[in-house]
Amino acid sequence: MGVRRAAKGVGDFLIDTVGEAVAEVVLTLLACVLLGCLVLIAYLSWSASPRLTVAGAGLLSCLFAHGAWQTFRRSGKGRRRGLAALTATGFTGAAATALFLLLYAPGCDCM
Repeated sequence: MGVRRAAKGVGDFLIDTVGEAVAEVVLTLLACVLLGCLVLIAYLSWSASPRLTVAGAGLLSCLFAHGAWQTFRRSGKGRRRGLAALTATGFTGAAATALFLLLYAPGCDCM
């Protein structure tokens, strides 16, 4: 009975270890693809029109700043409407993407 339990424990350990390694490789690959897409978008945008690229980056920065302000301020109401909800959602998505890239993009050896 003890040998079966030990063999099952070793098998479970190996399955968990291999699963974690595969998940790490998949997340690193996803981060590399996302980083490559962001660089490609920036390159194509800059080659099309540098002025519009800078203007778009400035507008996007303003929207993210508004979203951060809406996310972290203390409001009397619990609900946001319209532009406030949109910018808060955009800021949260950008922050989550930045955190994901911060954690997994250094493993990408494409740089």
